[in-house]
Amino acid sequence: MQMTCCGDNDPMAADHQARLDALVERAEDQGCVNLSELSDLIRELELDDDEVSELHARLEALGVEVTDDCARSGVTPTRVQPEDFATSTTDALQLFLNELGRFPLLTASEEIELAKRIERGDLAAKERMILSNLRLVVSIAKKYQGSELPLLDLIQEGIFGLVRAAEKFDWRKGYKFSTYATFWIRQAIQRGIETKARTIRIPIHVGQRERKIAKAERDLATKLGRTPTDEEIAEHADLTVEHVREAREAIRTITSLDRPVGEEGETAFGDLLPSDEPTPEEEVSISLAEETLRRAVERLPEPEQQVVKLRYGIDGAAAGPTPLRETAERVGLTPAEVRRVEHQALKRLSMERELEALRDAA
Repeated sequence: MQMTCCGDNDPMAADHQARLDALVERAEDQGCVNLSELSDLIRELELDDDEVSELHARLEALGVEVTDDCARSGVTPTRVQPEDFATSTTDALQLFLNELGRFPLLTASEEIELAKRIERGDLAAKERMILSNLRLVVSIAKKYQGSELPLLDLIQEGIFGLVRAAEKFDWRKGYKFSTYATFWIRQAIQRGIETKARTIRIPIHVGQRERKIAKAERDLATKLGRTPTDEEIAEHADLTVEHVREAREAIRTITSLDRPVGEEGETAFGDLLPSDEPTPEEEVSISLAEETLRRAVERLPEPEQQVVKLRYGIDGAAAGPTPLRETAERVGLTPAEVRRVEHQALKRLSMERELEALRDAA
C-alpha cells in the first residue's frame, strides 16, 4: 500500500515519497513510530488533511503504533480519562464558544512549566493546559464541518485528542504544544467521524477515499459545470477508477431489515435475504481446506510454524491474527527477524503440492 503526496508534477514529489516510504518501512520493522518524528515530516512536506489521514491509515493497516513512547518501557499509564473533561462540551454550542474567552492562551514558558507539573501528576496543571487550548480544538473541528457529525460532536471528539496530547507531550523536544497537539486532535476527530457518524462502520481507508471522491466531485462539478465521470474523478483524486467504484459500493444505502415488502406487507425485507450460514457442502469444503492447511503448517520447522500460527491465527494459536510487534515479543525475536521467518515459511508453504488445490480460494 503506497500513498502519494505533493502533486503529480512537483519535481520534489519523488524525494518526498521516498522519505515517507522510508519512515513507514522503519516504523513497520519497529512496530511503532515516534509522533514527534512523524509531525516533523508532515510539517516539512506540508501534507494536507487528506494526505495526513492517508498516512495514518497506512500506518494503522500495518499495525504500527503512533506514540512518543516508541522503544521506551515503564511508561506511566493514563491517570485521567477523557470523559473527565468532556463535560465542557455538553452545553449549547454558543455558550461553550463564549466560555473559551475565560481561558487565556499560554506562553511558551507557561507550557513548559505546566508540562513539568503534568509529568508529576498535577491534575490542575493538566486541566489548565487543556482549557487553554480549546480554541485550537474548535479551529480544527470547524474544518470538518459538513461531515455527518455536528460541530459540537466534532469538538468533543477533538477534546479527546487534546487530552491525549496533554498526557503525552514531552517539553524536552522543543516543540510548541499546539504543533504537537494538532496531530492528536485531527486523529481523534477523523476517528470519531468514521466510528460514530455511521450506523454501520466502514474501514478508515474507505472513508478517507469517500472524502477525497466527494471533494473531487465538488471541485470538478464547479469547474466543468456538469456531473464529472468516474474517470475524471479518479484522475483528480489521484485514485484508480476501481477505487472510486469500490468506495461507492461500500457506502451503500442502509435500509431496515424489518421493512415490509410486497402488496400485503406481511413479509419483512430481511426474510428475503439469503442466510449467512454456510451450506453443508460449503462446511465440508472449508473443513477439508483447514485440515490441509494445518497439516502443511505442522510440517514446517518449529520457529516458522510458531510464527505462522501467531501471525495468521491458525489452529487456535490466537484469537485472531497477531500483530508483528506482539508476535516478536512472544517468540523472542525482533520484528525484522519475524518478518524474515514469516517470509521463509510462506515460501516453503508455496512449494507444498498439497496446497495447490487451495490457491484458487486464497
